[in-house]
Parts: sequence; C-alpha cells; structure tokens
Amino acid sequence: MGVLLVTCAVLFSGQKVLCAQRSSTMPLPGLWEFPGGKIEEGESPEECLNREVREELGISIDIVRPMDPSEYSYTPGTLIHLLPFICCWAGGELTLTEHQAVKWSGKEELMTLEWAPADMPIVEELLGKWNNIQKQLVDYTKET
Repeated sequence: MGVLLVTCAVLFSGQKVLCAQRSSTMPLPGLWEFPGGKIEEGESPEECLNREVREELGISIDIVRPMDPSEYSYTPGTLIHLLPFICCWAGGELTLTEHQAVKWSGKEELMTLEWAPADMPIVEELLGKWNNIQKQLVDYTKET
C-alpha cells in the first residue's frame, strides 16, 4: 500500500482555530479541513507545513508542537498519513489560493462543520485536549 505523508496546521488565533473549506476543484469539495499538504522529497514535515500554509493562505506560522497523526484511506491502495501541528499565526494577510472559504471556529462550533474523514480524528483530539492546548499556546506566547 502506498503511503502519502501530509501535514496540516491546527492554526490558532486566540480561542479560535482556522478551518478551511475545500473548493469545487479539489477532491472532497465543500468538506472542511485543516490547511496543509503533501511532503515533498527532502522536506521535513515542518518545512512542508510552512511552505503549504504560505502557498495556500499567504501567511506565515509558528509551529508550537505536533499532535497525534491520523491515517485514512480515501482510495484502495493509498493511505494518507496526516501529521497535524498546533500552530500560531506569525504574520501576513490571509489570501485564499485553493480553498473556497475559511472560518475561525471556537470549540463549540467545530462539530457543526462537515469535516473530511482524515481530519475527524484531529478534531476529536482537539476537542478532548482543548483546555490543555489553550494553556500551551499561552505559555508558548509568553516564551516568544
């Protein structure tokens, strides 16, 4: 089975996280996801995530820490190994190049969105660890 290594940003601004809606030109149109993309040869997951967020959203991020990976197979013979990272906005103006919409969602709003299946375990981990993640973000912000 082929494995695709993909990163995604669980990007926070205050008490809200950025959710991106897939456009009609992408597979799984209309579903929500955390932005990111495929790791290119010779690229670390962190380098990939910074590049993808810059390309897709036009912004820069600070990577705080990894979350638990998620695996999902959309097509037989291919496994998506999704590497999520908790991130903070570092700068730039949000400009969409691939997604049809983005939304800043609080904890209570996350389950109202129709998520891509590979992102659902990340949403569930995020909800289960929300308060701890918020504390880590506050601590990270104080350190930088």
